Amino acid sequence: MLQVGQPSITDWVDDLRRVPLYAVLSGFEYGNTPGVGTFYDFFKRLWNCDSINVSPRRKLKRHKPKRGKKKGEKAPTTTSNKIGKLIAQLQKRPLVESQPFDTLLSIFQGQFLAVSAKLGILGDTHNLVIAGDGTPVQTSAQPRSKRMCACREQGIEHCSCHRQFSQPDCDIGWDSHRSRYFFGYHLYMLVAADSPYDLPIYPRLQRASRHDATSWVVSAHEFTNRFPDYTWASVILDAAHDAMPIYEYLKSQRVTPFIDMNQRRTGHKQYKDDIMISDNGIPICSRELEMKDDGYDHTRGRRKYRCPLVTKGVVTCDTPCSDSPYGRCVYTYTKDNPRLFPPVARHSDEWASVYKRRTTCERSNKREKEDYHLEAAKHRSTMMWTIRIYGIAMCQHMDAWYQESKLDLKSMLLPA
Repeated sequence: MLQVGQPSITDWVDDLRRVPLYAVLSGFEYGNTPGVGTFYDFFKRLWNCDSINVSPRRKLKRHKPKRGKKKGEKAPTTTSNKIGKLIAQLQKRPLVESQPFDTLLSIFQGQFLAVSAKLGILGDTHNLVIAGDGTPVQTSAQPRSKRMCACREQGIEHCSCHRQFSQPDCDIGWDSHRSRYFFGYHLYMLVAADSPYDLPIYPRLQRASRHDATSWVVSAHEFTNRFPDYTWASVILDAAHDAMPIYEYLKSQRVTPFIDMNQRRTGHKQYKDDIMISDNGIPICSRELEMKDDGYDHTRGRRKYRCPLVTKGVVTCDTPCSDSPYGRCVYTYTKDNPRLFPPVARHSDEWASVYKRRTTCERSNKREKEDYHLEAAKHRSTMMWTIRIYGIAMCQHMDAWYQESKLDLKSMLLPA
């Protein structure tokens, strides 16, 4: 159904009855295909929850989140240090909490990720490079709710009473790419950055109002506990994830961060003694020049910077700030500020080489939303949206297997 671009279960049942090829490829006998009710009975077996939604339908009226101040800017988090509090809260919970999508995840992990890992198209599963990003999933044009009070009969048009929502797990979010509000979900996807096919490894459906950094914390915590055989080596994230608690968490997990900086303020700030630091974490000499990077010492967790006006061992500065012929050296320690002083400097060639793979998330999201028409469905439950997302992720892996088989066949046909 997903491969042929059919978003409706009802229309798909009709297609199975009209097109013999669809029936045979789906494993049915033509003329004896299941009805709509049979499909939904099957879907409920994939959902480990009595309700088709996670939240109760009776809820308070939703409010719009704050929008980004600039074009393309994400909606801000609602409270200060929200990310740090969330990480601390999740670390106190049980290692593996049951989720309604556990059956789907088990099928996806055992029958699709395992095959892709065996084919080597996920990269090294013991040293994974993972990119993460979120994308809005619009489910309807506006929130649909029904009043449960008699305020309107009493002349009160706008009240704060509970209402009954048809999509209780959805709310209003800010789409920074299109600069508009939307109603639906926030799909956060972890993607194997070393994969040549931009393969998803952990899709997670969140509320639309959730910030990318919050969604990453939840996804990373769940993925680490549910995939103990998959080891993170590096993580690639955009500037929306530029929060100090994320750096500290990755440092504790021995994961190398490649996170773009969110320029919160401009101008130099003092580091130690008379040393000033630029916005990019580079020491500034007395001549207002950025010092030269001289490598990172992993055993001590520090980076060395040298005088920028030393040429072939000779100081060419008119007013040197050190008597040494080698010029002044400055050390920055990752433990002092993991955000400003990451193990891999943001201005280095290694950083540029790794960070350019962050766009793997955009390409994966493009396949889901444009090639597989993710938002074309008219579902009204988290169960159906989750099944659709996992089904699309499975199709992405199968497409990669097909492309890989064509490469193998081509190599066999080429002359030695």
